Amino acid sequence: MKRVTLAAITGAHGLKGEVRLKLFTDSADSLKHYASFDADGRTLTLVSVRQAGAGAIARFKEVADRTAAEALRGVALTVPREALPPLEDGEYYHADLIGLPVVTEAGDSVGTVVAVENFGAGDVLDIQKPDGKSFMAPMHAVAVEPSALVIDALFVV
Repeated sequence: MKRVTLAAITGAHGLKGEVRLKLFTDSADSLKHYASFDADGRTLTLVSVRQAGAGAIARFKEVADRTAAEALRGVALTVPREALPPLEDGEYYHADLIGLPVVTEAGDSVGTVVAVENFGAGDVLDIQKPDGKSFMAPMHAVAVEPSALVIDALFVV
């Protein structure tokens, strides 16, 4: 089962077990759609979550105090891919792109998507070539097909 990371715990907040989160979603409100998360094999049940700057503050039923919250630092909060809401045409989840083959418009194999990054100006694909080397290409340089990404050959390095 493919799992998708929605947030990561960055540390404790206060004394009563709340945690600070780094979000990989649009906002803290999007986490409210899920009753629980997998946290390194442990289930955490969401009690509350609120926006806090670019991140969020959350409380989980299983985390009673600051010591327990601090022990979760660095843990990713994941859900099954199937639990994510459906997408509109032309939209995609980063998790669905990772592992897809990349081909040119002529059908020549280029490599495989190993990561999707965003440094502030839009999504950038990290593509690993068969020889093990990799290069990055902007998302606008590819067309997303169901079984592969088709890249403009001008972006292949």
